[in-house]
Amino acid sequence: MCKRDLNTREDIMLLVSTFYIKVKEEPTLGPIFNKAIKDWESHINHLTTFWESSLFMTRPLENRYKGNPIAVHNKVDKENENVITELHFGIWLNLWAQTVNELYEGEYAENAKRRARKMGSFLYMKLFEARTSKN
Repeated sequence: MCKRDLNTREDIMLLVSTFYIKVKEEPTLGPIFNKAIKDWESHINHLTTFWESSLFMTRPLENRYKGNPIAVHNKVDKENENVITELHFGIWLNLWAQTVNELYEGEYAENAKRRARKMGSFLYMKLFEARTSKN
């Protein structure tokens, strides 16, 4: 059976929702995410807007992402006593790629995986940069 590509906000909502079901249950990531996120519905909607803005940036969209992912991740790391490591980012990336592959295929699906890899690397570097700049 041929899967279709990501094409709509609803597609991204399914991807993000399915992904976070896995994250919440994952033994390494779940405790951190479940502690940090109090309103999952709002978080899913916010991250859907993030990915919609990231993947469909040339399209007219009803909402565009506004936020500071670096500050949020640094805050979560600090609240968890700087326990976030490359392992966390690796698990996150593997779950994201697995979820994309389960649901979609095509140019936007591949771009979603590429952007996640770039974002994960960037956030990882910024997180450790923030730790060292405070010492």
